[in-house]
Amino acid sequence: MRKVIVLGALVAALGFAGAATAAEVEVKMLNKGTEGVMVFEPALVKINPGDTVKFVASDKGHNVETVDGMLPEGGQKFVGKINEEVAITFDKPGVYGYKCKPHYGMGMVGMIVVGEPTNADQAKAATHPGKAKQAFANLFDKLAATKTAAK
Repeated sequence: MRKVIVLGALVAALGFAGAATAAEVEVKMLNKGTEGVMVFEPALVKINPGDTVKFVASDKGHNVETVDGMLPEGGQKFVGKINEEVAITFDKPGVYGYKCKPHYGMGMVGMIVVGEPTNADQAKAATHPGKAKQAFANLFDKLAATKTAAK
């Protein structure tokens, strides 16, 4: 009986330790930021599975939602309302592309990389309107640069 209690306490402690190490990253939805107009800041976020990204409507008129074709297998789609703060916890490793629906064509997009970018090739193949195409190309270049720097 004592072993069961000790084992239960150990499992509970590990569970709390795992929760304590999870991080929360804030991404602002902005009309104007350091990278230009109609941007998410930061636009590229690298996190671990179990971490949370909180999208903050710093400026009015924006939302956040996933981009079709830019989710890892089993990754959860999300859609926020205009001017709504949204917090998403990411459990599946891979690349998640997201956009502000009203400003998608203006290039208001971003990317979250959870753990290893296992679906990067699939995500790169997604098509985008207007300036979003170049914005995602720039984000994939930044991701490649961080991987090279880490080696």
